[in-house]
Amino acid sequence: MAMAFKMATTGMWVADECKNSFMEMKWKKVHRYIVFKIDEKSRLVTVDKVGDAAQGYDDLAASLPYDDCRYAVYDFDFVTVDNCRMSKIFFIAWAPATSRIREKILYATSKDGLRRALDGIHYEVQATEMAEMGFDVIKGRAK
Repeated sequence: MAMAFKMATTGMWVADECKNSFMEMKWKKVHRYIVFKIDEKSRLVTVDKVGDAAQGYDDLAASLPYDDCRYAVYDFDFVTVDNCRMSKIFFIAWAPATSRIREKILYATSKDGLRRALDGIHYEVQATEMAEMGFDVIKGRAK
């Protein structure tokens, strides 16, 4: 069966492709970000979009829908004050104010299960508008 991990709270499953894409991002650095969505009919969390290593944070922000909830992970590379290259992975729970209430509840109750399935996340950001997940927010949390 293609399902890897069942989220106990909502009965949702996390597809193997989610974990595989995340591991490629984390270890091979072939992706800069991954956007996940919940398919309510199949009760499955799947990969919606993947950004290659050359894409940036603005590309991730542009790929999130204006009126639908999504999850995203972003690999943030930066240089410390000691001149060391670092990488931190952010989990973003995107629930815009214009999305349906049912969808917001579904994504909120399924979030922890997906986070547990994706091992290696450093920080979490919850956002209802772009200003709450701006690049300055990400940069400030990483340092």
